Amino acid sequence: MGTATPSNIIDELQWRGLVHQMTDAQLARHLATPRTVYAGFDPTADSLHVGSFIPLMTLRRFQQAGHRPIVLVGGATGMIGDPSGKREERVLLSEERLRHNVEGIARQLRRFVDFDGPNGALLVNNYDWMNRFTFLEFLRDVGKHFPVNVMLAKDSVRTRLEQSDSGLSYTEFSYMLLQAYDFVHLHREFDCTVQLGGSDQWGNITAGIDLARRLDSVQLYGITGPLLTRSDGAKMGKTERGAIWLDPAKTSPYAFYQYWINVADDDVGRCLRYLTELDHDTITSLDAAREAAPHERQSQRRLAEELTRMVHGPEGLEAAQRATQIFFGAEIDQATDEELQEIFADVPSKELPRGVLEADGLPLIEALVQAGLVKSKGEARRTIEQGGAYVNNRRRTDLDARLTPSDLAGESTLVLRKGKKKYGLLRFSA
Repeated sequence: MGTATPSNIIDELQWRGLVHQMTDAQLARHLATPRTVYAGFDPTADSLHVGSFIPLMTLRRFQQAGHRPIVLVGGATGMIGDPSGKREERVLLSEERLRHNVEGIARQLRRFVDFDGPNGALLVNNYDWMNRFTFLEFLRDVGKHFPVNVMLAKDSVRTRLEQSDSGLSYTEFSYMLLQAYDFVHLHREFDCTVQLGGSDQWGNITAGIDLARRLDSVQLYGITGPLLTRSDGAKMGKTERGAIWLDPAKTSPYAFYQYWINVADDDVGRCLRYLTELDHDTITSLDAAREAAPHERQSQRRLAEELTRMVHGPEGLEAAQRATQIFFGAEIDQATDEELQEIFADVPSKELPRGVLEADGLPLIEALVQAGLVKSKGEARRTIEQGGAYVNNRRRTDLDARLTPSDLAGESTLVLRKGKKKYGLLRFSA
């Protein structure tokens, strides 16, 4: 748990580098007593990805400091699509798909905020209040309070109009009105006075503050944090295989762990501050260790451990660490085909009929050839004689060895290795 209190939460965020902009210099004074704060997440998929980490963790820090968080899942705004940071209009999702996505995201949120206790979090869906409006009612009651020239001046709109050949549809242009009204509604219903978001949400947040002032004559506040980017400015959380998701069905605990353990030295210090609950002294110590011995990658290991445990639990971390040990030579025991496929995703593989393992078995020499680890049976014999042949990371030195179904590492997978690092997989189909 964090050590912040209601009165010093801004100090906590600032030393971590999590304050990009604040709408009012009086925000720190406003937060001296417990408040209700909110952040919104549009359900464009049925899982959050690592780009959502910073606002999620910021909400968590506010709760640990004594404030009450509201997590808004945008069932209504998700139908529109936020133009902020986008060069092209999003594909609109069906109501059924949005409902499915909202349910998936809601399940993940419990890893980050506590929905029980005196400052227990609230989970809300803006579709629940936006669907009560007719089009004419919304234009009359909300739209008339938005000067178009002010909307056009917002970065999210201006940048899109300047950079996109496709322009900006009225649908996306209206997104700002919907999010602004969310803030008004949450203040009216739950006395929510602070909105959190990434730096790309500044225009939407200030629009909500302005609308609340016009409609209800109240002062609301906003605070934005940095986006999760690498030192070269590119967004983090993207790999050649796609986004890094928080759902283990989309990104396995092993792949998730590997992403963070491979973060560059130039980025890992910021990630430790932005995304973990490690205290100042611990992070400073990791910084010093990284400076003195970067090859040991202590910072990356600690970052991967902290985030994998938070997202996937102790059992997910254990599975990820076990998979990592397997890749680096630990004996394989009780693995599944799915785990092996994930661990050895980039390793050459070949499929053979399962019958070759039965009866007299598949000669180890032949298996090494079939896996592409050697070019000839002669080379296979030399590899075995020199102690460089491994089956499921166990050394095999018998030239006459034959592999049977009992040698499988998973249900239908055999892992072969030559030397320390050269792997090949054989898969056996019925």
